[in-house]
Amino acid sequence: MPNAALQSRRRLVAAAFATALALALPPAIAAQARRMELSDLGRIVRVSDAQIAPDGRAILILVSRPSYDEDRSVTDLLMVDVATGTHRILSRDRRGLSSPRWSPAGDRIAFLASAPVPGNERETQAQIYVLPMTGGESWQVTNAPGGVQHFAWRPDGKDIAYVASDEPERRMGAERFNDSFEVGNNDYLITTAPTPSHIWLVSAGCPPEPAASGPANGAANGPAGGCGAPKRLTSGEGSLPTFRPPGSPPSPLTWSPDSRYLTFTRVPTPRSGDFGQSTVQILDVETGAMRALSGGDGKEGFATFSPDGKQVAYWYPRGGENRNVNEVLIAPAAGGKGVSVTSALDRNVARAIWMPDGRTLLLGANDERQVGLWLQPLAGGPARRLDTGNASPNSSFWVDVSIGRKGEIAFTGTEPNRPSELYYMTSPTAPVRRLTDFNHDVAQLALGRVETIEWQGPDGVRENGVVIYPPDFAPGRRYPLVLEIHGGPRAASLETFSARPQIMAGKGWIVFQPNYRGSDNLGNAYQSAIWNDAGEGPGKDVMAGVEALKRRGIIDTARIAVSGWSYGGYMSTWLAGRYPDVWRAAVIGAPVTNWLDQYNLGDANVRRANGFGGSPYKDGRIKAYLEQSPMTWAPAIRAPTLIMHNLRDDRVPVTQGYELFHALRDNGVTAQFIIYPIAGHNASDPVRQRDVTRRWIGWIEHHFATTATASQP
Repeated sequence: MPNAALQSRRRLVAAAFATALALALPPAIAAQARRMELSDLGRIVRVSDAQIAPDGRAILILVSRPSYDEDRSVTDLLMVDVATGTHRILSRDRRGLSSPRWSPAGDRIAFLASAPVPGNERETQAQIYVLPMTGGESWQVTNAPGGVQHFAWRPDGKDIAYVASDEPERRMGAERFNDSFEVGNNDYLITTAPTPSHIWLVSAGCPPEPAASGPANGAANGPAGGCGAPKRLTSGEGSLPTFRPPGSPPSPLTWSPDSRYLTFTRVPTPRSGDFGQSTVQILDVETGAMRALSGGDGKEGFATFSPDGKQVAYWYPRGGENRNVNEVLIAPAAGGKGVSVTSALDRNVARAIWMPDGRTLLLGANDERQVGLWLQPLAGGPARRLDTGNASPNSSFWVDVSIGRKGEIAFTGTEPNRPSELYYMTSPTAPVRRLTDFNHDVAQLALGRVETIEWQGPDGVRENGVVIYPPDFAPGRRYPLVLEIHGGPRAASLETFSARPQIMAGKGWIVFQPNYRGSDNLGNAYQSAIWNDAGEGPGKDVMAGVEALKRRGIIDTARIAVSGWSYGGYMSTWLAGRYPDVWRAAVIGAPVTNWLDQYNLGDANVRRANGFGGSPYKDGRIKAYLEQSPMTWAPAIRAPTLIMHNLRDDRVPVTQGYELFHALRDNGVTAQFIIYPIAGHNASDPVRQRDVTRRWIGWIEHHFATTATASQP
């Protein structure tokens, strides 16, 4: 019998032979990895909020994983070493953890996290914490009654400016039972009068008293640990805008380099930030004096000081009129008219950051097949597109990118077959380096190939969309086709990692994510072409893409499904009614089905009305609202349809889902209506997110199964 040493040697030889054989085989045979399944959603790690340290040696990121047992995301704060890619956890599984920001000296980190509400330990609110990099625990520096919305370090490192809502008016006597209030022009789901949000200043330099002394009471809107009461910087009429996803994060507070001034966006009421009523203001922190940056015409936002403090860059509607497309203007901080520096860039700018030289801006926007980054000289000339390889920076109406003091660039992003990771460039001209590998296991699955295809639209315009193929795709075979249409419509389908299409591709389906007029990746004229053409034109664009795929001879035309959420739900409903003979099944999430309902009840009614030229109750516009409502064509729908909606969705009220459901049932169409009894336009918790995907795919799979199997040509 062989001795132990000989057995060990044989095992090593066998292992080496197996490794060599695997390397010699073609990748498709060597890997033999399984396809992506619904259970893999729990393995996907979300990497976000990259922040380069002042010395450039490290980058902060948030790393989140779903916890289905607790129905929440478990989020850690990590610091990644730029040189080696190694990382260490600074804060583990902190509830409500978000917005990590280095202090100007890099000796501390501030972040938002959940804190118990004094007197009601079961409730929590977002408060600011400061973590020393020299070691020790973080301490809470605010106790804002309504929670902190966002904040910014003062350049001298002594203070933090933050935004918090005012406390509701306290009524006395019998009036304490009177909860009536005047509504605005939008959002029927408001149940209490919104209070304005204002700016406060708090010291960042003093930790709380030792634990033995007990918790500090703190002043109203004040620190939790005896640092002194915060100073109110703004008050009275007007407000800072509040963040209502999906959309850009709050318009930031930014400091002048000398720590004297703050620039911010002001709106008339807390819920009017999206409606073209915003102005950029400059506040003298010491005197309280406040003035409008430039014209103050109600169209400005997202302002940032230049590195020398002499100029301010801000978002503005392209040409001053097109509220659907952002450009970037530069104005003197001391006062004066703003001048566009991005008029030559034919894209909807979603981010603008000053480079350290003060002569260049880094821009971010959807572009063709990726989220693009550009360097835009202020002196004029074309913007130069940066090469980010296969990595597309994360963007949801805002590009997740950070600039170092030496011009380094860090961003979180995805590749077509890899979920989000951290990427780094030593300079704008340097190659991209991926610093993390949190999603290694998912990237090793047998994922479908992702490709951008082009076709000619009905008006002769070049259009594109993304196709995800089954992992074993063979050109000689016909496959079921699923359309997954993006929302917005100011958004785009790009070559990024997307879990649901990969799960569908793993079932042997081709997934098509078409762009259409209104998408913001193919130029401003294409994006603006959706105005007063909400359905018919975009519908023709999508169907032209479907025909382009059919001409390739790879589509099983008996098994085509249409699906989408939000504006994608609108488009799916429209297509199901306008082209009823095409679809074997439909999945429709949070759809606009009736533009009158959307105008009367949705939270973005005024902005959306601009797409029709104004109110439906003036100048005969009601006809256009009705003609472009999918409910007008709903009686023609024949495809079995699954509808999903959140009960307290203020962006697209659930009434619109009910309208569609009744129309389908009344006409004998197989339909199911699933309600999630929560607020918001999208589910934010992992259990409901997974359930949406499970039902979405299961509905299509069930109705595809009633037709013939994939055929050979």
